Amino acid sequence: MPKAGRVRVTPAGSGFRTGPAGAVAVVVLALIAALTPSAAAARDRAPGGPAPLHRLFDNVATGDDADPGRADFDGAGGSLSAQDLAAAGWTPGRTLSLDAARLTWPRSAPGTPDNVRADGQPVRLHGRGDAVTFLVAGTGGTATGTGTVRYRGGATSTFTLTAPDWRTGPLGTKALALPHVNTPDGQLDESARLYAVSVPADRRRTVESVVLPRDPGPRTDLHVFAASVREPSDGWTGSWAASTGGYTEVGPWTDRTLRLVVHTSAGGPGVRIRLDNTFAAGPVRIGSATVALQDSGAGAAGEPVPLAFAGRSGAEIPAGAQLWSDPLDFSVPANTNLLVSFHLPGPVLAAPVHTKALQRSFLSTPGSGDRSGDADGSAFTETLTTYPFLTGVDVRGGPGSVVALGDSITDGNTSTVDGNRRWPNVLAQRLQRQHEVPRYGVLNHGISANRVVTDRYPGDGVSTDTGGVSAQHRLERDVLAQTGVRTVVVFEGINDVRWGTPSEQVTAGLRAIAERARERGLKVVAATVAPCEGYPDCSPEVDARRTAVNAFIREHSGPGEVFDAMLDFDAVIRDPERPSRMLPAYDSGDHLHPGDAGLRALAESVDLRKLVP
Repeated sequence: MPKAGRVRVTPAGSGFRTGPAGAVAVVVLALIAALTPSAAAARDRAPGGPAPLHRLFDNVATGDDADPGRADFDGAGGSLSAQDLAAAGWTPGRTLSLDAARLTWPRSAPGTPDNVRADGQPVRLHGRGDAVTFLVAGTGGTATGTGTVRYRGGATSTFTLTAPDWRTGPLGTKALALPHVNTPDGQLDESARLYAVSVPADRRRTVESVVLPRDPGPRTDLHVFAASVREPSDGWTGSWAASTGGYTEVGPWTDRTLRLVVHTSAGGPGVRIRLDNTFAAGPVRIGSATVALQDSGAGAAGEPVPLAFAGRSGAEIPAGAQLWSDPLDFSVPANTNLLVSFHLPGPVLAAPVHTKALQRSFLSTPGSGDRSGDADGSAFTETLTTYPFLTGVDVRGGPGSVVALGDSITDGNTSTVDGNRRWPNVLAQRLQRQHEVPRYGVLNHGISANRVVTDRYPGDGVSTDTGGVSAQHRLERDVLAQTGVRTVVVFEGINDVRWGTPSEQVTAGLRAIAERARERGLKVVAATVAPCEGYPDCSPEVDARRTAVNAFIREHSGPGEVFDAMLDFDAVIRDPERPSRMLPAYDSGDHLHPGDAGLRALAESVDLRKLVP
């Protein structure tokens, strides 16, 4: 596939005739080139200094459906649909929150330059944070290259930027998928993908610019639409979180209010919430939102306090994006239940959800309107056992957070409903009761049925499978972009080995997670995989693969190793007389998931000093 066309000026002596006619030709071509975005960009950054990204745009990715020929993203006439982007809420000039980074979709009109093909351009950028996030896509295949971050004072760091192909890249890591690809011959019912990719930055230094990777090759281009430094979450601690495991049909919910019950870990004098429209194809409208302490059921202990979004009572969340509330002065106790309520004017036919909430939340009657301010819970006549849209609650101050990245055992499957007896809950209680180490918040990012290597939910579209994309594919969203994260505890692998994934692939996936997390300055703690003999598919072959994964974790944990530390959850929970099975006192009864006693044993076995970076 040829690359998208570039306007070139051919100098005298390279094939053009000299003399009056040749001179006129050169002048005309020079004038044409002077009007192209790439020439304007060259002027703006002369003599070699960084330019704002939009001044470097030299490619047209987005066209109007009525005139697709004005766009040529891939050099073969393929392009994005402006109408599809608008339907997703990605309108020109809109600021999008993606993995805690704020990126502005280009202000360009359809048929005008809206991205730059990376080829070593210096881009003006400013800020301080742990990552630089790029909104990218590859054409002609996956595009990879090495770039440079330049800091105030002259220091630099290098990064590898990979842009998956806009038509064939993985759906599990995409920021947005559009339903069509435009071509000069008509519109194709084929997915077009855009990706938010973050690379490490030195958070101690102020970024002044980045140098994009060089052209990756004659048939491949790395396209950059937006870039920003991801601001640190200093002054905030993540207190509660849930991972989005899929995108499922709901309701439809029209003019109703959700009242979700969440259990805090750390407390603080202020609060903010995070709502995610992960995996969605279209925007969702939040009419208003409040926070309150729970009294009982759907009843609040006092009047719920309104939350604001950029100073307004409600907001729209574009497809695939996040919404953060403004900071609110509201005292949040540690280890307590909050009510987070938000009105959905609707209709909402599908929603991103965390399925295994193990907590009863509430939904108001159909057509009941905005009941987010109700202290009385009588309007909330239905219960929910999922967490739609809500993915985070942060508190002001505190030392930061520990993320538990895991599967159904971390999710708390089979633990007591409304009891908050998941092992991360018990760990949080231990942290809050002591003074030996910082009293971190604990963020539970377990997803039932999740795997290290393979996506359960494909990453796009309405589905009944809510096992999530793989731990590797969700690492950026569920760990690296979490508020105040200091340490990640990885406790996954049993679902991989149960479903036939070779142990070598599981350990390679765990190694990749550890490397990416440590690049961002996180401490990485790996937990050994618990036994499951007696569960229907836990054969001796499965146990052999599990044992091999655990041998790798034990061998490669400690200073200078793959993992900074190890939690031997296998040793804690196994039957000493029969190590391939769980100790009966800890077994929930299904032989795979620990009950309340087993989950408590896991949490109480943690040496808290191992959580400190």
